[in-house]
Amino acid sequence: MFYLLRVAVFTLCAVTLPALAQLQIEITRGVDNPTPIAVVPFGWSGPGASPEDVARIIDSDLARSGQFSPVSRRDMLSYPTRGSDLYFRDWRAINSDYVLIGRYELAAAGNLKLSWQLFDSTREQSVKDGVVTGKASEVRMLAHKIADEVYETLTGIPGAFATRLLYVSVTRNPSGKDFYRLTLADSDGARPIVLLESREPILGPSWSPDGQEVAYVSFETSRPAIYRQNLRTGAREQLTNYKGLNNSPVFSPDGNSMAMVLSKDGSPDIYLMNLASKRLTRLTKHYAIDTEPTWMPDGQSLLFTSDRGGRPQIYRYDLKSGNTTRVTFEGRYNARARVAQDGRNVALVHQQDGAYHIAVHDLVTERLTVLTTTSLDESPTIAPNGSIVLYATKRNGKSILGAVAVDGGVSFNLPARDGEVQEPAWSPYLP
Repeated sequence: MFYLLRVAVFTLCAVTLPALAQLQIEITRGVDNPTPIAVVPFGWSGPGASPEDVARIIDSDLARSGQFSPVSRRDMLSYPTRGSDLYFRDWRAINSDYVLIGRYELAAAGNLKLSWQLFDSTREQSVKDGVVTGKASEVRMLAHKIADEVYETLTGIPGAFATRLLYVSVTRNPSGKDFYRLTLADSDGARPIVLLESREPILGPSWSPDGQEVAYVSFETSRPAIYRQNLRTGAREQLTNYKGLNNSPVFSPDGNSMAMVLSKDGSPDIYLMNLASKRLTRLTKHYAIDTEPTWMPDGQSLLFTSDRGGRPQIYRYDLKSGNTTRVTFEGRYNARARVAQDGRNVALVHQQDGAYHIAVHDLVTERLTVLTTTSLDESPTIAPNGSIVLYATKRNGKSILGAVAVDGGVSFNLPARDGEVQEPAWSPYLP
């Protein structure tokens, strides 16, 4: 493993193709004594069959969090869709602490209306209820929003199910070149869409703060170039095409600029591009390799990887003063930092006993905690609620995505049903 750009040359093959590698969920570890909850099949009022099994989506979200143990439908004694039809003794009999019921129907302009109620079966009282509406095509996202509400109500932590993932899916070709696809999917791996396909690796995908654009590195010209792409329109814009490295694009928290790595003036350094004027400002100027920038949430400073101390470590650059300070000291290798929205926890790749693990560095206590036991972990990205780190790893020689809670209590894998996956990037909260 090395933290600098993996050099490759490829041509653009296709845009917006059907996805070939959908993710699946494999829960590997949850918390001790997860909370039992029954997510009852939602009632449907409309022509024909229901567009989706909304309850199944919510059930899967809560199970994936590791905090809940959903009740099997086979064990349910009744299937209420309204509070007046709910008999609490039915749920206490199967040891379900909470019950979620609901229904959905067609609303105006072809939209869907989903109504839900969450009950405490022990106290025999309503905990929370709500209504979400949206396009019928977005019924899965509406279900994720309900799961977010339930999760926050019962844990006090905002949910992150109604978000999306970027990742690079790989189809191996033993007789020729592999296919690499920049893929967009829901947080549970559903509804994958291919944004870009090539014969060689696609690098460094990242999100704009409003979730409307993505950036990545493409080699469709004779050298690596940084692109931004609008997810709604599909419009692309080439931002850089300099000699040498063009790498690691990351939008600023206000969306007005982008940090990146360029080597056009010598050694790889961190630059800042104003996205309106395209004006570049060089931030670091060092003979060592400065790479992998990531923004602090307040937009006043950046973290980056540098070997200026002899080994790759995380440093911090203050935009106002121009000062650079070292952040990590534990271990011989710390790289690819990604900062949680609270500005405190930093996920990174940490080398320990010759293996590469995902760790979290607390910027307040300066404590570093190793979260994974696998040995080839890379490319961490943090959920917008700061609770889960998603990363790339290896299993049986294949690239898959893994996920682990920042407290180490929950973990799950997201392998592709076909092919391999790498380079994940978790979206911000979406409008």
